[in-house]
Amino acid sequence: MISRVLLCILFAVAIASVDCNLEGDILYSWKTLLVDPYNVLASWNLTSHNPCPWFHVTCNNQNIVTRVDLGNAGLSGPIIPALANLTNLQYLELYQNKFYGSIPSELGHLKELVSLDLYRNQLSGPIPETLGHLNSLRYLRVFHNNLTGAIPSSLGNLTSLQILKLNKNSLTGALPLEVIELVRFGNLTVLDVSNNLLAGTVHSTNSTGFAVTKIIQDPKAQN
Repeated sequence: MISRVLLCILFAVAIASVDCNLEGDILYSWKTLLVDPYNVLASWNLTSHNPCPWFHVTCNNQNIVTRVDLGNAGLSGPIIPALANLTNLQYLELYQNKFYGSIPSELGHLKELVSLDLYRNQLSGPIPETLGHLNSLRYLRVFHNNLTGAIPSSLGNLTSLQILKLNKNSLTGALPLEVIELVRFGNLTVLDVSNNLLAGTVHSTNSTGFAVTKIIQDPKAQN
């Protein structure tokens, strides 16, 4: 008779296998929507549903995806909401490509996320309020896109945040006090919202030991 302990082990292995297969399906479905001129995603295939051997994907010792590293890969296409189902993802590195469309609000469900790097793409629309749910986030860099709307005050909930770079977009309104207080009372050491359409002026300072970049009001915001 199979012991209860062995049954539990087999059940845990089966669950991990199902999770792994699901993650492979998600990433492969995303690949089908992307233009990949340099074939950097050539290893992303369904010969094995397990994405852990794929290039640009890192897994933990339970074969669960923790990193997707596709920076400067020449890719274009959307960022799909289904990435939010990679629930143990810690690093989503998609910088310096040609990703377009909006930032999916569903990414706010990635509770383990430490780094979200979407800079130097062609993303548009607002910064989702839901990103303020990412309590583990330390690095949020979405500069040099076409983002619009106000900076969400919910970003002030990110008390672990160390770097916040929103510069070179078309963001409007005032910089939320909740975000400024991350510099004064939190761990935020780099805050850059320059080259937007923000109202008001906050001068650069290092009086508290923080390297905070200038927040400059664009002349257009005065009209």
